[in-house]
Amino acid sequence: MKSLDEHIDITPGIAGGKPRIAGHRITVQNIVIWYDRLGKSADEIATEYGLNLAAIHAALAYYFDHRIEIDKEIEESDFFLKSLRKKATSKLDYKISKNYAA
Repeated sequence: MKSLDEHIDITPGIAGGKPRIAGHRITVQNIVIWYDRLGKSADEIATEYGLNLAAIHAALAYYFDHRIEIDKEIEESDFFLKSLRKKATSKLDYKISKNYAA
C-alpha cells in the first residue's frame, strides 16, 4: 500500500489500484465526478458518504495534481459504458419488443 498522505491511499487490488480515500473504496475519481460533474458540494459528499472534509479536499488536491491522467480514466470509463449500452437492450425495451411481436 502506498499512502500519499493520511487521506489518500493507492493499494493494488483495492478499487482497481486507483487512488482512493484512505480506509474506503471511494476513489478520487468518484469524488471528482460527484463534485465537478454532478455539482455536489464538498459538504454534501462528506455527509452522504460519511467522510470528513479534509479527505474530500485531499482527493480534489490529488485530482488537480493528476488531472490529465484522471480525466483520461473518466473518459475511458464513459466510453466503455456507452459502448455497453449500445450493445445491451434494456429490460424495458426487451419487454416492449416482446409484447409487440406477440
